[in-house]
Amino acid sequence: MEIITTHKNTDLDALASLFAAKFFYPQAKLILPSRVNPNVRFFLSLHKDIFSYYSHNDIDLKKISKLIVVDTNCWNRLEGMNSLRKQNGLVIHLWDHHPIKGDIKSNWSCQEVIGANTTLFISRFEKISKKITPIQATLFLAGIYEDTGNLSFPNSTAKDARAVAYLMDMQADLKVIRKLLRGVYGPRQKDVLFKMLKNSHRMKIGSYCISINSTEINGHTPGLAIIASMLQDILNVDAVFCIFLEKDKNQIILIGRSAVDSLNIGTIMRTMGGGGHPGAGSVLLKAVNPASVKEWIIELINGNQQSTIKISDLMSFPVAGIPPDTSMEDVDIIFKEQNYTGLPVMEDEKIVGIISRRDFNRVRDSSHFQSPVKAFMSNNVITIDPKSSCTKAARLMIKHDIGRLPVVEDGRIIGIITRSDAMRYFYDILPE
Repeated sequence: MEIITTHKNTDLDALASLFAAKFFYPQAKLILPSRVNPNVRFFLSLHKDIFSYYSHNDIDLKKISKLIVVDTNCWNRLEGMNSLRKQNGLVIHLWDHHPIKGDIKSNWSCQEVIGANTTLFISRFEKISKKITPIQATLFLAGIYEDTGNLSFPNSTAKDARAVAYLMDMQADLKVIRKLLRGVYGPRQKDVLFKMLKNSHRMKIGSYCISINSTEINGHTPGLAIIASMLQDILNVDAVFCIFLEKDKNQIILIGRSAVDSLNIGTIMRTMGGGGHPGAGSVLLKAVNPASVKEWIIELINGNQQSTIKISDLMSFPVAGIPPDTSMEDVDIIFKEQNYTGLPVMEDEKIVGIISRRDFNRVRDSSHFQSPVKAFMSNNVITIDPKSSCTKAARLMIKHDIGRLPVVEDGRIIGIITRSDAMRYFYDILPE
């Protein structure tokens, strides 16, 4: 017997991969985990006559000769498959798009770091001009859109975009997809969100602004991922971790969301026994308390700091500063000769102001050209620490509508980061 299965807490990308794999393994039985996401349950309730599947309780694992795993590479994310780990002669095929390798050792694999696992199959379909029905195309496109945020997440690739175009040609229904991807958010979810907002607080961990929130939930509560995403947007932090405690089951559902590439939620969740992607992930933890989970998260984030790009890696130095008594005429000459758009005003090696091209343009009277720069400079200087993240720098520049930030350490200016430096970082054009 051959079976195809995927990870617990099955999402649309996993479900789509499950049914797409059936085209390559027509004799295999599809094994769907018992715990699936609400949008997966919604899709299956509408299409149960078209897409058939089994649970792991419906089969005799001793009769399995080939195991096909999609959208995960870790044994602990499979439901009811532990006895297969030591089964002699078992052939394993693996289809996975995660960047971190797991503990499933396969005889054959198709592994590539791309936005959605479904794309692995659709790329093969396109090569062989495989015709699929509009309903199949709709499910496959929903899977890709979910894992790539409609191709807006940083993990999206050109291959994902080509797969989307192919599925659009196959008449994927965007109206159905919109309903599938619309999260569950009603009075119950609203109450949970408000409770978490009431008890939320921010903390600094290295260069990140983090919020770790916990609350108790009673019974099955769909839409927890939506709550986590909304909480991150409202709190405007680099990352949010939501600890949902189910006391009656003695378990915790932990969901994380990150807005910065350098803080990989998927890596953190995989370390804790779950899974995910750079921007999102989750894990189910048994018999633990929220305080211990919080401490664990903080330890893992601190361990993540080692590979983070800091302001000190991007800033320009040494910094050309000018004293407060410099005339505006001399400032004009420096701007023109050096092609600067701003300069720090310094006194005794400390920054006392910033003069920008915008400030200079306020000079209307020619007599003002003999005035000192301190009469026109901006006194409210926004600075940043060299250990901060580039994301924080960009956020400060946007918030205060400025084009540069002096980098200050121990009261001394050691560099400057500009909007151009931030853009080079976000578009991966890092200095050598």
